[in-house]
Amino acid sequence: MSDQTATLRIGVDVGGTNTDGVLLDPFATSGTSRGILSWHKSPTTTNPSQGIENVITTLLANAKVDALRIASVTIGTTHFINAVVEKDQNRLAPVAVIRLCGPFSRDVYPGIDWPDDLRNIICQYFACVDGGLEVDGQLIGTVKEIQIEEQCKIIKAKGIRSIVVNGIFSPSDLVERQEERVSEWISKYYPEAAVVVSKQVANLGFLERENAAILNASILHFAQRTIASFQQAIARLHLSCPVFLTQNDGTILQAHLAARLPIRTFSSGPTNSMCGAAFLVKDKEKHSMLVVDIGGTTTDVGMLLASGLPRQASAVTEISGVRMNFSCPDVKSIGLGGGSIVRRSTATSKMTVGPDSVGHYIQESAIVFGGDVPTTTDYAVASQPQLSIGNASLVASAFTHVDVEEHKAVVRQMLETIVDKMKTNADDIPVLLVGGGAVIAPDTLKGASRVIKPDFSGVANAIGAAIARVSGTVDTMVSTLDKTSQTTLDEISAVAIDRAVENGAIRETVQIAEMDLIPLQASCFHLYIANKARVIVKAIGDFDFSKVSLASSTFSSGISESEEQVTEKDPLQNGTVDRPPFDIATYKPLVNEKREWIVSEADLEWISVGCYILGTGGGGTPYPHFVRMLEAQNAVYAQVGSKPHAVIALEIGGGNGLQGMLLGASTNMDIPTVDGDWMGRAYPVSWQITPVALGGDQAHFLPTAISDGNGNEMLMTTAKTEIMIERAFRAALAEMGSHVACAKGPCSGKNAKAWVVENTISLAWRIGRTVALCRARNEIDSVADVIIDQVGGPNSAKVLFKGKIVAVDRKMFKGHVYGEVVIAAVDAAVEGEKYVFKGKMKIPFKNENIVATVVDEEGKEQVVASVPDLICVCDTNSGEAIGTPEYRYGLLVTVIGMQASEKWTSTARGIEIGGPGAFGLDVEYKPLGVFSKPRSVIDEYYQERRVYHQPNESTRNAQTMPFKHL
Repeated sequence: MSDQTATLRIGVDVGGTNTDGVLLDPFATSGTSRGILSWHKSPTTTNPSQGIENVITTLLANAKVDALRIASVTIGTTHFINAVVEKDQNRLAPVAVIRLCGPFSRDVYPGIDWPDDLRNIICQYFACVDGGLEVDGQLIGTVKEIQIEEQCKIIKAKGIRSIVVNGIFSPSDLVERQEERVSEWISKYYPEAAVVVSKQVANLGFLERENAAILNASILHFAQRTIASFQQAIARLHLSCPVFLTQNDGTILQAHLAARLPIRTFSSGPTNSMCGAAFLVKDKEKHSMLVVDIGGTTTDVGMLLASGLPRQASAVTEISGVRMNFSCPDVKSIGLGGGSIVRRSTATSKMTVGPDSVGHYIQESAIVFGGDVPTTTDYAVASQPQLSIGNASLVASAFTHVDVEEHKAVVRQMLETIVDKMKTNADDIPVLLVGGGAVIAPDTLKGASRVIKPDFSGVANAIGAAIARVSGTVDTMVSTLDKTSQTTLDEISAVAIDRAVENGAIRETVQIAEMDLIPLQASCFHLYIANKARVIVKAIGDFDFSKVSLASSTFSSGISESEEQVTEKDPLQNGTVDRPPFDIATYKPLVNEKREWIVSEADLEWISVGCYILGTGGGGTPYPHFVRMLEAQNAVYAQVGSKPHAVIALEIGGGNGLQGMLLGASTNMDIPTVDGDWMGRAYPVSWQITPVALGGDQAHFLPTAISDGNGNEMLMTTAKTEIMIERAFRAALAEMGSHVACAKGPCSGKNAKAWVVENTISLAWRIGRTVALCRARNEIDSVADVIIDQVGGPNSAKVLFKGKIVAVDRKMFKGHVYGEVVIAAVDAAVEGEKYVFKGKMKIPFKNENIVATVVDEEGKEQVVASVPDLICVCDTNSGEAIGTPEYRYGLLVTVIGMQASEKWTSTARGIEIGGPGAFGLDVEYKPLGVFSKPRSVIDEYYQERRVYHQPNESTRNAQTMPFKHL
């Protein structure tokens, strides 16, 4: 091989405090040096290009390597996520959101569930205009240029220069291209604005996609300046190689694409560190471990699996309290780093560390370097004078022994808390310590079997960047007509492989890393759209050095050299701080003198979590639309001639469990909601309800109406059975956009009392509160047990299985998704683990989970639970439910079984329409346990209402968005 062959890789990680770099020979990684020819660490400069230039110059000089041998430069950075974590108003621009939605989503404003201070910085304007698509691709409405022109005038007058365009179901818009057209109109009427099109940022999931687009828009100007400065540094070094940035999944992104989509780099810092850490210990460590990466501003912790790959987060990722639908490694961050500012609270005199940091000003501001700001590095040097950092004599008299010991205790507690939060069980686990700020960490940690710090650990992030691979991803809506699922996946996989090759991968090395086919759910009827599916495929391969091209690094920002300096906030100025969380354990819901439960924001959040768990895989994630339900209900009221005394949800499962409260709390209704429902769970069809099981086959709720919320309604005034009503409405559903709301007619109080599954909203609240409490106490590993306690104890519920999803099969039939998920027990049982399982569990589903069957290691099968009992699959890492559309390979799950209400199990008719036979399965129903009636929240807290003359601080913090009576 010629000395001038371009095969060497440079990895650079630009952190908030330090810029790290490595020069790596990928053909010499088996040696003791791991192929690392040189490495360098220097403080991050205000102008990041200068830091990158200095690092690369030093790398080449130390290794005595010619620039012609460099095949690629890959840069990872925490700049963009740090701007969000620190809530820096100098780097976060205000954003305007234009929704293409017609009458929908108007009651759910952007950032509705964000932390208050972050929302106040970013979410500055919100407008709803015509446009948007139904789930099956039909138009809600066409976009109108005159509306966009008007909105541009308003937004420009407000001085907002970042605009998000978000259309309902825009990822499926391949023909109208509404978001793209609106973007062109904005550029026409407001050319100075930066426009972010939501479907280019994230995937299906309206609010999560919008959240990601808003954050992307907020950091867009800052990111463009930053990436431009990166490229200008490479140009000045005369390197003839492409420039990449690392993405959240550890693969690389072309620089010009990263400048448009900086949010895809949000988790690249910790991902690089995890991949670099795996590279450093790959021959010595063959089991799972936690990687703790301590930088200058944050500490990032993730689980490194035995495979050497980071553990993936569940379907929804949360960053700084903002939910997004990215596929990212499961990484949690805290504001602890080498530059974290240390203070004492004026109110409590207790020492606090971070979350703000002096960042790259550490050599100017930290005491050990002659500054006057106490940082964690100063305290580390004070306790370890042998460290070769700054001037140890400057801190020798700056802190008392008590101060130093208290600082150690605070840092230890912060690290042990985040380590405990990331573990999946109570047993100790190896901790791999990396990052330049690792000097602040103790040598031992509670929860760690040992703390490992490998050679080159200080630049693990740069190593991860240097070894990153190339990916090609396809996330699309396809027709499955006349095709098998495998044929569809094969076709899309071929496209993903081609995209990886286009991005620079060697075709022979490309492998499919992710693959999923998800039928599209259509409505509250649980109908799925026939012959339509969302397909997600990701292919990953090695970089092809024989096809080096500058094309992948071409990016013109329009920024001159004089504008190159990146403006950042003064790190010594305190930013806003989140309101302290209220005490979940002492919180009490408000029940008034009329025995009405006034639902707070916290109550609603917990009810939502509980509803999804009780949904047994179905019911839809609790992010519903208001307009369809309101219009359908108004049609029923008009026909009946009066409003009801109360409303009740059809089922408690998933988003449908919130429909009663949404309707009752609307400005036009103001009607209480009954604490109960007609299922006590979720079922795939609307006639699988207790009124039919207990009251006969006739139509019980007439008139019944459906509405698409866009001016189209259908009313059925007479019918023989509830089954016939559903069949008629399902036939109309496809012509109404495949997504409607259904409102059923009145029911007498006498019948409601006889048929209702009581206190299910109370049960959802208790389950959700339990999950929140376990998170707050870092006890997620015990969440299954406490959920069982809320359901009635071990006689009423039990853990059926724990393991990892290893296979998912789905198929469509008559508007429902049929399929099966297979869960394999963890290979090696952990000592002390309460629940130890072997073999596999198979769960067939029809929208919801039907039967749970354990298959032992010899292939013998045993049914351990079946409908009407509840089979709930929960994310082991978060405690929250995973719906059947979200089942995918690799998720760690816990399966909980709950005994169904006696309203289902006490009669043969109930078992007939709600048991396994109703789903075509030849399985005999055997009760899982004894049903325990949920305790009413109203009954419990009405007795204590007299203490609520003045809400306590925890209640005041929680009840920021009151809802109507329950």
